[in-house]
Amino acid sequence: MSNEMKLQLDRYSHGFSRKNRALRLFWKFVQNTVFRASPPFAHGFRRSLLRLFGAQIHETALVYPTVNVWAPWNLEMGPHSCISWGVDIYCVDMVSLGPQALVSQYARLITASHAFNSPHFELQHEPIHLGSESWICAYAYVGMGVTVGRGAVVAATATVVKDVEPWAIVGGNPARRIGTRNIVEDES
Repeated sequence: MSNEMKLQLDRYSHGFSRKNRALRLFWKFVQNTVFRASPPFAHGFRRSLLRLFGAQIHETALVYPTVNVWAPWNLEMGPHSCISWGVDIYCVDMVSLGPQALVSQYARLITASHAFNSPHFELQHEPIHLGSESWICAYAYVGMGVTVGRGAVVAATATVVKDVEPWAIVGGNPARRIGTRNIVEDES
């Protein structure tokens, strides 16, 4: 291999250790076989598999079989939190869900991107935190470094690249505040 070719390969290296890459490969195999093949009601089984790979998941959290988790050791889920069908969690950095946080179908939580102004296009990453009682609706995108405040709602298909205030409802691309969530107590 020529020095120029080696330099090109090094330039786009993302710095993941061999151990990290091997663990992700093994996880990908487990995820694409037994994890995906598990019946929808087998939340405990999927929690156990994720924990085996280092995830911190409360015993009441729900994870559905078609969820895609890039690195389980970077996932934390609080009590009664839920990650629904087809959600993609690209957790190069930490993704944490507070108690009762909900991520709906086909949403994307992406903790990494590239330094587009750099000639080396380095990988950058920052954590995502979803506050308690927050809701990421179907097909929404939450970018790296975002904190979604307690009780906030990210509307369907919204693109969130900045923090969301507690109890705010945001929507659009880029997401803007479109309302405030008011919890109405059930009188029955």
